[in-house]
Amino acid sequence: MPTEKPLGVAYIIGRLDRSLNRHIRHALSPLGLTVGQYTALSVVNTRGQQSNAQLAERTMVSPQAANELIKTMEKNAWIERKPDPTHKRIIQISLTDAGKDILAQGDRVIANLERRMLAELTVDDSLALKNQLRSLVRMLAEL
Repeated sequence: MPTEKPLGVAYIIGRLDRSLNRHIRHALSPLGLTVGQYTALSVVNTRGQQSNAQLAERTMVSPQAANELIKTMEKNAWIERKPDPTHKRIIQISLTDAGKDILAQGDRVIANLERRMLAELTVDDSLALKNQLRSLVRMLAEL
């Protein structure tokens, strides 16, 4: 009888990523938000004004995909773009009040999803998991 081979950590994380992404898409959809838009709004909110290039890098999308995100978010009045005062070729992106509002709504649905996902873990276990995942990301970044 063959022994069952344990699943690798990378495989489990991959499955988690696909499942979580699907649930996030579903949770954000009623708000009219995509995962990319939510991520971009979160980055701008957390890091302050961003250039197109910075936003593309920090949202992990190509510059072309970031440009499409930016166009849609600007059309929805969630962001505004202004020339950088020190370098006129760089356009800085910042959140509007409407952008802050839609982000807050997104944050609430994502927080609810996270609560449901982590419901079987203690607070200490949740914190330990978060720290371990950060450590894995950091270690991979150093490879």
